[in-house]
Amino acid sequence: MEFKIQNSKFKITIQNFKIFLSFVFCILHFAFSSSVYADEISSKAAVVMEASTGRVLFAKNPNLKLPPASTTKLVTAMVVLDRAEMSDAVTISEAAANVPSLKETKLRAGETLTVETLLYAALIRSANGAAFALAEAVAGSEKKFAQLMNRKAAAIGASNTRFINATGLPGGGQYTTAYDLSKIMRHALKYPVIREIIGKKEAEISTEQGRTIALENTNKLLWSDNGAVGGKTGYTRAARHCFVYAGEKEGEMVVVAILGAQSRGVLWNEAERLEIRGFAVIASNEQPVVYFTKADYKKSSKSKVNPPRRTKLKTYSKNNKAKSVRVSSKKKLNKAKTTKKDNDSPAEAGKKTKNKGIARNAAYGTKG
Repeated sequence: MEFKIQNSKFKITIQNFKIFLSFVFCILHFAFSSSVYADEISSKAAVVMEASTGRVLFAKNPNLKLPPASTTKLVTAMVVLDRAEMSDAVTISEAAANVPSLKETKLRAGETLTVETLLYAALIRSANGAAFALAEAVAGSEKKFAQLMNRKAAAIGASNTRFINATGLPGGGQYTTAYDLSKIMRHALKYPVIREIIGKKEAEISTEQGRTIALENTNKLLWSDNGAVGGKTGYTRAARHCFVYAGEKEGEMVVVAILGAQSRGVLWNEAERLEIRGFAVIASNEQPVVYFTKADYKKSSKSKVNPPRRTKLKTYSKNNKAKSVRVSSKKKLNKAKTTKKDNDSPAEAGKKTKNKGIARNAAYGTKG
C-alpha cells in the first residue's frame, strides 16, 4: 500500500513510515527519560556498574572527588585479609579503645578478639575501634596501614582515591569517587569473607574475656531487597550519607555507589532506583548515560571518565545536550570542613536520644 506526499516524486510505504516514527519516538523517549531520571538523583555523585564486566550503566559526576566516610572499611578489610589470618588474636590498645565509636561497639583496652570478629564489627556495624585495631595489628600503626590501603586502591584501578586512615573518619587529603568506589566494591566481592559478612543482617561476636557484642547491619536494604548481596554505609558531616551496594537479579549483578546524599531516606530511595535502572539497561541493552552537574564541581578541579574501552557512553547535561564522555576542565573541590569525631552511628538524623554516649557521637555528626 502506497501514497504520495504533495505530488512529490518520493513514495513512502506505510510500513516504512511506521518504522521511521518508531525510531524517532525511541530516540526522543530515551533522551527525555534519561535526562529526567538523571535530574532526579540528588546525591552529589552516583555510579551503577555491571559487576561481571565493570561496565558503567549509569553515572552522575562519576569522578568527582568526595570524602568516603566508612565505605573506607571495605579497603581496610581487603588489606587485612591479604596479610592476616582470620584466627589471629588482636589485643585492643589504648589508642584503639579511644577511637570514636558507637557506644555498643566500643572496645576496651586489653580485650582480645580475633581478626574475624573485628572484621564483623567493622563491616556490619562500622565499628571504628575495630578497624583501627586491625590496622595496628597488620602494620604496626594506622599511618603505615593507610599506605598499604593506597597501594591496594592503586592496584585495583582506583586511581582517584586516597586514604589517610582505616576508619573513614574525616581528615585532609582523604577522598574517593563514585567510579572508584564501584571498582572497590566489585573487587571486594571477590573476597568470600567480605561477601559473607556484608550480607548478614545481624551477628554476635565475643571477646576472649567473655563479653558479647550484638551487631545489626547499617545496610537497611538487606531487609527490603530480595536480591541483596551486601554493601557498606558511611556518614560524616563532610561526606554526608554514602553507600556502596551490590544486588542480584536473574543471574546479573550490579554495583551501586552513592556519595553525598542529604539524608538516609534519600540514600535508600536512590540506591533502589539506581539498582533498578542498572538492571533495565542490561536487559534492554540501552546506551548508558553519564552526566555532570556544574553545581557539584568547582572551577579548579578536574574530571575525567575512564570507562572500559568497549563501553560507549553518552552524556547529558541538564539541558539534554549530548557531550563527550571525556571531560577536562579546571575544577577543584574545596576541602570539606571536618570534625574530630565524625563517623557511622545507627540513629536517624536529628533523632533524640537519652544515651549520653550516643548523644555525644551525634554531636560530632556521626550516624549509621
